[in-house]
Amino acid sequence: MRIMTCTQLGDACDLEFRASTFEEMAEMSKRHGVEMYQKQDPLHLQAMQKSRI
Repeated sequence: MRIMTCTQLGDACDLEFRASTFEEMAEMSKRHGVEMYQKQDPLHLQAMQKSRI
């Protein structure tokens, strides 16, 4: 089992993703990012802007 936080994956919160593979973790992170984008969460939007550069 691998555990990483949203922040460790380049985003903005301490939500933990637990998965057997990195691919599963990446998918969980992606779904979380989409949800935060839809909610227009300011911290996540800022982190998303930084990761584009």
